[in-house]
Parts: sequence; C-alpha cells; structure tokens
Amino acid sequence: MPWITLFLEQLIQWKLGFMGGVSASLVAAGVKLGNTKCLIAGCVILALLAGSSR
Repeated sequence: MPWITLFLEQLIQWKLGFMGGVSASLVAAGVKLGNTKCLIAGCVILALLAGSSR
C-alpha cells in the first residue's frame, strides 16, 4: 500500500509541481491521522491547482 501512495504522490507532483506534492501529503496525513483541517486544506489546494492547470 505505501508504494501505491508514493506512486500517486509522485504522479501528482509531476503534473502539478511542488505544491501538488505538498497538498497530496496533506490529504494523506489528514486521512491517516483523522485530522479534518489537514484533509480540507489539502483538498482545497489540489482543487485550485487542478483548476488552474487546464
């Protein structure tokens, strides 16, 4: 399972840059720790980056 997470994080970082990797890490940490603030912050950053990359 950690390999899949690492692969997805690297793919996001390749597509969306450094901030994409940071936001993917925030989402993963939010899910793992049950911290909704990290999860929401990561999702918002990912949404903003995905919307601006089009």
